[in-house]
Amino acid sequence: MATEIRQSVIRLARGLSAERPADGPSLDKSSVLGHLRRNGPMSAGALGAVDHRRPQSLTRVFAEPERDGLISRTRDSRDGRQRVPKLSEAGHEVLARGLAQRDVWLEFALADLAGTKRQLLLLAARPMNRLADRPSAAPGRTIPPS
Repeated sequence: MATEIRQSVIRLARGLSAERPADGPSLDKSSVLGHLRRNGPMSAGALGAVDHRRPQSLTRVFAEPERDGLISRTRDSRDGRQRVPKLSEAGHEVLARGLAQRDVWLEFALADLAGTKRQLLLLAARPMNRLADRPSAAPGRTIPPS
């Protein structure tokens, strides 16, 4: 079951990824912008935790969107050493344009499905979001042989 779900999700993600605007942000940057849109301003550590990556790797990811005015960074009120990124109005617009383009593609693809299958996908989307929010497996954790 896990293999079939993984394969389907990856294939769907690739289809959606291909529909990104050519002049839009990369997948890495889109992911960061999306987290900031959903969760509001957050530290690199918090963003790294929800995006399943090390906070140090986000420094480079923040630089270009900040240069392009898609995010702004301000001093953290609790820890003045940290700068917390926040999505700007331009960032909201760029993200909304990319999401709208991908939604058009997905609506077109969904039109080929009967109503029951469409409803089934909607029902599956909610628990899949919860799965996506789960933390990564512990480092060094191995999968038992089958």
